[in-house]
Amino acid sequence: MSLRALWIITHEKGEHVSVRFSRRFPTVEYRAKSLAGTSYQAVPEDSTVLKLLLTELGLADPDKPYVAQRDDCLNQQRTPALELHVDSSAKGILWPVLSISRGPLILACLPLVEAGEPRPPLSSLLSVSQGLTLLEGLQNVLCGSGIKTDGDGLASRLALMPSVLQQVCPLGTPLDVPQVGAPSTAGVPAAGGSQRQPAWRTGQHRGRAVVSVALTETVRCMQYGNPSKQDLWDVYGTVTCKCEVEGVLPSVTVTLALPANGSPLQDILAHPCVTSLDSSILNASSVDDGDGSAFSGPYKFPFCPPLEPFKLCSYTSQVPVPPILGSFQLKQEEEHQLRVCVSLKLHESVKNTFDYCEARLPFFNRDQMSSVEVKVSSGHLDVNKEKNLLVWVLGQKFPKSREVTMEGGIRFSGPLPGPVDPLCADLTAYVKLYFKVPDLTLSGCSVDQHSVQVYSCAKPKILTCRELQSKEYFIWNSTAPAPVSSGRMML
Repeated sequence: MSLRALWIITHEKGEHVSVRFSRRFPTVEYRAKSLAGTSYQAVPEDSTVLKLLLTELGLADPDKPYVAQRDDCLNQQRTPALELHVDSSAKGILWPVLSISRGPLILACLPLVEAGEPRPPLSSLLSVSQGLTLLEGLQNVLCGSGIKTDGDGLASRLALMPSVLQQVCPLGTPLDVPQVGAPSTAGVPAAGGSQRQPAWRTGQHRGRAVVSVALTETVRCMQYGNPSKQDLWDVYGTVTCKCEVEGVLPSVTVTLALPANGSPLQDILAHPCVTSLDSSILNASSVDDGDGSAFSGPYKFPFCPPLEPFKLCSYTSQVPVPPILGSFQLKQEEEHQLRVCVSLKLHESVKNTFDYCEARLPFFNRDQMSSVEVKVSSGHLDVNKEKNLLVWVLGQKFPKSREVTMEGGIRFSGPLPGPVDPLCADLTAYVKLYFKVPDLTLSGCSVDQHSVQVYSCAKPKILTCRELQSKEYFIWNSTAPAPVSSGRMML
């Protein structure tokens, strides 16, 4: 939802009427022109809008018993969504002009309606409810509880309107509104004050203070089981925060820590709200040769948080081995029969507790599976309903040996062909792993809740968590050709 224009009007029982504040949004108007095409009606001058609006509200010409544009029975009043006739043509109409009144104030706005003719019902237009909510919030700023609406008091409130709109409705798109019943300064920094709201913080939180920090590391892998082909893997992490703390400029510091033998974090990118970073943190890059003097933490990120969840930073890390080592062999036994053998081993450094863990074996460029005689040493095996995919569900733990195997024969003579993939011709095939491990990162990176510092008027509850998950984790058939990357895996 966006606004094409906004007006604030004062009057005294229909007299001494004036537009005290107006704002046009050219970018939204450009969109309105593109959407309307030949039926586009530009927003007229404030004086014209004022005259049409007062007539529509019945505040103009009160001494005249009949005004056609106001009193004609064909003119249906649909307050607060009005229709202003700019000229006599069918195209010269502004709709819906939203208007609310309180005391000597009239607040009106013209939202952008993207639907064309015929007009949609007002109840189906989200822009109507959002526009009215914005007007009520602005009305609260101007004449809320305990605020005087005399000349000086109202003038001082109107002077805040540019700052208010810059915060709650930048470029014509409402992001937030002052809460109804709140003081006029709620969510708005005082004019000339020492604190200025940053662009990424569009309001103020009110309520229970909570800071949540989630650290997620993702591992990608290509394993070939062939001495002539180098296995590849990489790890990248993201730190996501949600900070519900009060104040115009609250300050939060999140610290990432590594174990004594942990590899330094590299390729660090930080959100714009981070106020300062050590240059050595930003200079560590994975494209450079290994340097024993690289910065190894702790990594401190001081920032003024947005209200919504956001990605505080991302990084990469070089780890010596992937979390699960695998071997996959697929051999042709007969014309329509394959022999499959898969073994997986969980590395000793990885905690043997999973949210989920499964291996999927898709079969391309073949008929459907007609019979599956495969045994697994742990977990259970499922065949999808299309009969072209084996799903080996390993569950939440490997056995004590940390090794599992799958072996058996599969016959393909189903009535329908399976999916096609140009990369997986003949015996070129793969096993793809899906897993998530709670409370673990391969780099050892962690966020201690006691290291999260919050400078705010209320002491917040601090929640932290971390996890390791897989993405694009492939184990290729070692008895057939497989696609090989000539260099490092790229993020």
